[in-house]
Amino acid sequence: MTDAFALLGEPRHPWIDPDALKSRFLPLSAPFHPDRVHGAGDAEREAANQRFAELSAAFNTLREPRERLLHLIELEAGARPRDVQRIPPGTMELFVQIGQACREADEFLSKRTEAPSPMLKLKQLQETLDWTDRLDALQKAVNTRQAELVKELESLNTVWDSAPAVGDPARPAALPLGRLEELYRAMSYIGRWTEQLSERFVRFAI
Repeated sequence: MTDAFALLGEPRHPWIDPDALKSRFLPLSAPFHPDRVHGAGDAEREAANQRFAELSAAFNTLREPRERLLHLIELEAGARPRDVQRIPPGTMELFVQIGQACREADEFLSKRTEAPSPMLKLKQLQETLDWTDRLDALQKAVNTRQAELVKELESLNTVWDSAPAVGDPARPAALPLGRLEELYRAMSYIGRWTEQLSERFVRFAI
């Protein structure tokens, strides 16, 4: 497996500042950008394109918290997390609220039709506004939960810094990989909820 952290010269950390990562990626990848090598020979251009693709893939993996955590777990544990559908701690309430809101929103949207009178149009408009307010409040709750997770990930960087070196047999036992897996699953739900809410926002705007 390609180590995206090593490829970009990044320490293995649960949290990476996106701007700092971009600042590291750009000078590393610039010499291999297709615009820089379009006049080179076939072999040189192919090698540069391959290197640029590798660096870009590593950047995209580390840029997204969910993908970065999955990659870190695979590197440290030597395997992907088990496909467990357990709701991560601290997310059950949001799981229930968003699931119920999406079901009710879909039901409302399926019944929404062109109102035959101004009064009904006004009523339908108010109901639509109420729904967007409800969805917006849920998205804010998701954002708050995401900020809490990010804060915990930032605090875990010190644990990784103090762990035995990569390749040391004692390293896996020194790392909270079980908790990291829970955070990965929580981040996965955060992403899924944001997509679900965004989809409803678009449908209400139509």
